[in-house]
Amino acid sequence: MAAPHPKFSELPLDPSHPPHSAWGLYGDDDERGTLNLLTPERTLEAAKEIKTGVSVGLNWPVHMMDYAGESFREPTKHEIFEIGKNMNDDKLTLNTQIGSQWDGLRHWGFDDGRFYNGLTQADIYSKKTSRLGIHEPKAWTKQGIIARGVLIDFASHAARNGIAYDPLGHYAVSLRTIRQIAAESNIVFRPGDILFLRTGFTRVYEAATMGVKKQIMTKSPFEYPGVEATVEVLRFLWDSRIAAVAGDCPGFEAWPPSGAAAGPEEEAEGVMREGMHQTLLAGFGMPIGEMFDLEGLGRECEAQKRWSFFVSSMPLNVVGGVASPPNAVAIF
Repeated sequence: MAAPHPKFSELPLDPSHPPHSAWGLYGDDDERGTLNLLTPERTLEAAKEIKTGVSVGLNWPVHMMDYAGESFREPTKHEIFEIGKNMNDDKLTLNTQIGSQWDGLRHWGFDDGRFYNGLTQADIYSKKTSRLGIHEPKAWTKQGIIARGVLIDFASHAARNGIAYDPLGHYAVSLRTIRQIAAESNIVFRPGDILFLRTGFTRVYEAATMGVKKQIMTKSPFEYPGVEATVEVLRFLWDSRIAAVAGDCPGFEAWPPSGAAAGPEEEAEGVMREGMHQTLLAGFGMPIGEMFDLEGLGRECEAQKRWSFFVSSMPLNVVGGVASPPNAVAIF
C-alpha cells in the first residue's frame, strides 16, 4: 500500500527534522525518496505516451563541458589505446558533475551535515555504509528511472514572447511562467512526472569561445538560468508529486538564488537564499538532473505539438555513488 502523501504545509513530519523535509514518509531506512512515486502502475500509464516510436537521446556529449575552472572540476579525459594488433580499448576519466548527470542523494546535505533520512557526512566519509548511493537497488540501477516526462520549454517561450535573457547568465523562471507554459502546452501535471526545463544553456555554451567559457565559469558568483528558488516552487513540486526534476543548466534552480544579478522575479516572496538543492535532495529525496541535452527534445515536442513523453534512464551501477550520467532517452 502506498504511503499517504502529506501536503507541503505538513512538512517536516517530525519537528526534529530539517524544515520542509519528508524523512520517514516511506520508512526510516528508505533510500528512494520521491522515486517511490514511480510505481508499476504509473510506468504502464507513462508507456501510453509512446505513439510514434520516435526517440530522442537526452545525454550531452561527455566532453562538451570542456572548462569548469582551473582547479574545480576537471574536464573529461578520453584515451584510446591498442591492446593488440588492430584491437583497441579506451578509458574515460570523468567527474560525474561535469556533464549530463543525475545528482544522487549523497550530493548535497543540510548545513548541519545531515542528508536524506538522517545519513550524515561523517557516515559517507567513513565508507562503512553505501546508503543513499546511486546504486540503490530498488530505485536507480535495478529498476531504472522510468516515468512520464514533461517539458517546460522556456527557451521557446522566451523567443515567442520577446523575453530577452542570456542563457549563460542569471534568469529566474517564475512559477507563474511555468504554469503559463504548461497551460499553453496542454500539460496537466501527474504524480510521478519528471519535470524538464529547457533554457538553452547547453546550446549556447557549445557555440561559445573558450574565452567566453572561462569568463562565465570563473565569474563570482557563478551565474546560470533556472527556476526561481522559492518556497512556493518547492510547494508546487511536492504537492504535484513530481518524482524528479531536470534541466539543461549546471543546476535546476537559477544561480545565484538571490542578489543583485537577479531580475524582478527574483524578489518574489519566500526566496530560498541558499538555493533548493538541499531541500530537494536531502529533504524530499528528489533527484536533480543537470546539463541534460534538451535541444532535440524541444524540436520533437514542437514537431509533434505535445510536450509529454516516455522517459527511460539507467544510471551507472556505482555502489555508494554520488552522481551519474543519466543514459536517458525520451520516446514519443
